[in-house]
Amino acid sequence: MFRCCVRFDFNLSIEMERKDSKICCPQHPDAYLLEDYRAGDLICQDCGLVVGDRVIDVGAEWRTFSDEKSLGGDPSRVGGRGNTLLSGEDLSTMVGPGGRGAAAFDSSGNSKYKNQRDLSSSDQAMVSAIKEISGMGDRINVPHSITDRATNLFKQVKDGNNLKSRSRDAITAACLYIACRQEHVPRTFNEICAVSGVRKKEIGRVFKLILKALETTVDLVNTGDFMSRFCANLELPIKVQKAAICIANKAEEFDIVTGKSPVSIAAAAIFMASQASECKKTILEIAEIAGCAEFTIIKTYRLMYPRAFRLFPVDFEFDTSINQLPHM
Repeated sequence: MFRCCVRFDFNLSIEMERKDSKICCPQHPDAYLLEDYRAGDLICQDCGLVVGDRVIDVGAEWRTFSDEKSLGGDPSRVGGRGNTLLSGEDLSTMVGPGGRGAAAFDSSGNSKYKNQRDLSSSDQAMVSAIKEISGMGDRINVPHSITDRATNLFKQVKDGNNLKSRSRDAITAACLYIACRQEHVPRTFNEICAVSGVRKKEIGRVFKLILKALETTVDLVNTGDFMSRFCANLELPIKVQKAAICIANKAEEFDIVTGKSPVSIAAAAIFMASQASECKKTILEIAEIAGCAEFTIIKTYRLMYPRAFRLFPVDFEFDTSINQLPHM
């Protein structure tokens, strides 16, 4: 049986009662309300009164708006999020690759609709830097928070017209190095050199210039920042790692390794701890992981060896006694 739906002007004052915080018909409070999804109305089943209109459909959107059928059904109505690092936040209108009908071409067969949004040279440099920093970050296995900080540092350097005489590769490498240290997951200069292809001295120079230009600072690097990563890459057990940390800390406390870099101290401490355990590692293996020269590790180890008996933890279980440790 056809039921006529009576609609009242929504601007008029309509008295509607609420029961348990739900909209209901004023004449039939217990009646079931039908929802017209097409019109967005709530209709009383008994009398046909429209008790609510313009109801928002909160259901999932299943319609596909993408013309690329090969990409699958993508119901998204919008593109990617705006990039604040680019001018206009990358929200400018872009004309698609072109139409397929006769109206899309002129008499010569050329497309009438060309992309009117070409990236400026500044945005092109920024996009290239973002890709470069992201690629380096993936190769040294750092989280996106670090690459985001590095790209923001690059943006500040570029907007301030600083370091014009320096290459973009050196600037991006130095920005990534600074971001790693500011996020408390430092990487060595050699690791940054390996993924960027820039010389260590050049990264060091640009690193100091960026800190001065942006008036920012980084925390000092210590052996603990590298120890766990080096030991994990060498597949050493926890007891060896703890012993290496103790050796490095005591060596610094007793001023045995004054003037040596944290990387060489960590590498020498790992070598000493591993040689005293059943999981022995060679100087070459440690040098490849730490990214420093073998002779540098040997020189630091020579400083630590004479006082080795004071450096090991008290509860360390020796597989090789201190007297039998390699004497170089």
